[in-house]
Order: sequence, then C-alpha cells, then structure tokens
Amino acid sequence: MQVSIACTEQNLRSRSSEDRLCGPRPGPGGGNGGLVSGGHGNPPGGGGSGPKARAAVVPRPPARAGALRESTGRGTGMKYRNLGKSGLRVSCLGLGTWVTFGSQISDETAEDVLTVAYEHGVNLFDTAEVYAGGKAERTLGNILKSKGWRRSSYVITTKIFWGGQAETERGLSRKHIIEGLRGSLERLQLGYVDIIFANRSDPNSPMEEIVRAMTYVINEGLALYWGTSRWGAAEIMEAYSMARQFNLIPPVCEQAEHHLFQREKVETQLPELYHKIGVGSVTWSPLACGLITSKYDGRVSDTCKVTIKGYQWHKVQSEDGKKQQAKVMDLLPIAHQLGCTVAQLAIAWCLRSEGVSSVLLGVSSAEQLVEHLGALQVLSQLTPQTVMEIDGLLGNKPHPKK
Repeated sequence: MQVSIACTEQNLRSRSSEDRLCGPRPGPGGGNGGLVSGGHGNPPGGGGSGPKARAAVVPRPPARAGALRESTGRGTGMKYRNLGKSGLRVSCLGLGTWVTFGSQISDETAEDVLTVAYEHGVNLFDTAEVYAGGKAERTLGNILKSKGWRRSSYVITTKIFWGGQAETERGLSRKHIIEGLRGSLERLQLGYVDIIFANRSDPNSPMEEIVRAMTYVINEGLALYWGTSRWGAAEIMEAYSMARQFNLIPPVCEQAEHHLFQREKVETQLPELYHKIGVGSVTWSPLACGLITSKYDGRVSDTCKVTIKGYQWHKVQSEDGKKQQAKVMDLLPIAHQLGCTVAQLAIAWCLRSEGVSSVLLGVSSAEQLVEHLGALQVLSQLTPQTVMEIDGLLGNKPHPKK
C-alpha cells in the first residue's frame, strides 16, 4: 500500500500554524502530545484492563502567537526546522559537497569538515551523482563509513540527472532515476538516502513517469523522501497534482539558488507553494559562489568558485558584477554594527526567508565552516529594521506578482 508523506492542502489548512511547522508539542512526560511512537505499539501506560479502559488523551495547549518554528540542539546551538511540512527535522545549516569533495579539497580536509559539521549539530549533508564525476559521493561515503555514526542521526541527500555519457545515463526517465540512485547508493555505501532530488526538470520525460519512479524508489526503501532542484513553480505544482491524482508520493522540497543577488524565486514563488502544498526550500550558494567573502577588499580570491574553471557563473568583471561587489562593500557597516563578518550576515539573511528549511554551506576548510556557522548568532539580530536597511542598500527586493 502506498502512503503519501505529505498532507493534503485541506489537512494542511486545518492544522494550526505552529503544528504544521514544528509538529506536536511534547506532553508532560516528554511524549509526543499523546501520539504513540512507531505507530504499532500499545498506548503508554499498558492500556489497562476491562471494557472501559482507553488510552489517555493529553490535551494540547493552544498555539502561542509568534511561537518559534525551530528547536535548538542541546550543546551545539544548532537550530532545526521541518523539511517543508513533512515531519523530517533538518539542521537549518547543511553541508554541501559541490566543487569541494573529491575535487577542490583533499579527502583528509573533507573528513575534518564533515566531522566539525556533525559535532556542531549539522545533520544534513548534500551531494549529487554528477559532483566530481561521482568522486564526491565516494568521498562522503568513505568518511561516513569510517566515522561509524548512527545512520539515524543524519540526513543524506543526493541529486539525479547527469550520471554518465550514454543517452540512458542522464535525465529523469524511470530507468535513470532507479539505476542512477542505485549507483549513488553504491558509491555512498548506504542502503538508502533520505532525500533524492531531481536535479533539474526534464522535458523529455513525462511528469507521470517521474513521479511514479520517485514513488517506486521510496516504496522500495531506496529513499525516504523526494524533492526537486531548479524546477519552476508550475512544474512542482504539476508533480504534486500528478501525485494526488494517482495516489503517488509528492515532492516535499525544492532546492534553489538563493543569495543577496538572487532573490525572486525563493522569496516570491516558493512561499506560495509552501503554504498551499507544503513544499519547503533547501537553498544553496548563500555567498553567491564565493562573491561574498569574509575578508572582502573588492577583489575576488583565487579560491572563489567564480574563478574555478567550469564554475564561472558570475561574470564578476561585467558591469553587473562590479555593481554587486560595490553593494557587498556597502553592507560592511551593517556587519560591523552587528559584530559579524559580511559572510555571516549574508548567510543569516538567507535563513530568515519564509519556508526555507535549510541553507547549504560550501566550505574548503574546517575553519571556514566554523566561521559560517556563526551566522546562527546573527540571525536573532536581524530585526525588521535591519532587514529593511539591507533591502534599501541592495535595491532588488522582489515583489509578488498579482
């Protein structure tokens, strides 16, 4: 029997705002507000005897207006949010492996970075079959195997689309989704990934075929959830509608680029999907591929992603690139006022966006990671007035289209 992991729009509207975001509140004894863990055990207390015995119902206190939707990890200070409106809790800062693992940094440095991330409460690690031609997945898998961390204590995501040179080794056909994911699992040395992303839309594959293939790999235990990456809002809604029509499993999140100079999709399009169908956002490139750096002096460093061959997405020498560099300089006084670096400010700014479940960090050293994790302390200082000041300096705040 297929069980959908996302609630219907009607059910989402019927639940309180805080419950949708945080889940049930713990009861007096530390339980889940009367819900039975696992779904197959007896109610707490043994169930009693006699015909009138019934499970006690713990009343849930009314939702508090303005209650935080995230929890904070003990000892680490890491904040955790629901992945969209699913029940999966992910760290609001995750670790990405694009460019770095299996490529820019050594395996020893990659292990240091992953260890520091895990010890600081990061539980979301993102990779893809295409990263470094599969080497990123192998490096991540080797580290996880050597560490011996409990599999239940972290979340692994991978993305499927570009798997090889053959025509059948790329795209979102049922064949490649299933075979590509099995290849990723072999490189990761894992029995399953927590989330499989469709790493762009595929006009050559029918939407029904994509959704059925994603449902299949979840029902087979190869993945627990599925999401989209770089899909348009209309395509995500089509996948959701297809899942509802045929009793299949819909996507739970979209992975999208989001930073000070790339705003419209995450800030105007995805919030509507979040409220309507429960699709959250996992965002990447909070520092604009390295354009926004901590030691900013108006120059782009040699290790910046925009200077690496194959990753020159931002033409920093163009007129727009020079304007963006000038705006980063304009943000320095705000960063100094908050007692943080401009990189920490930029990451915290991404975290404040509605519907964002996690922001993926890409770092080349453990020291850089620790600095970026400091953005968590900046988040609480981003008052509406500060955000308005930043918007005024950037001059690019998008407005929802009516």
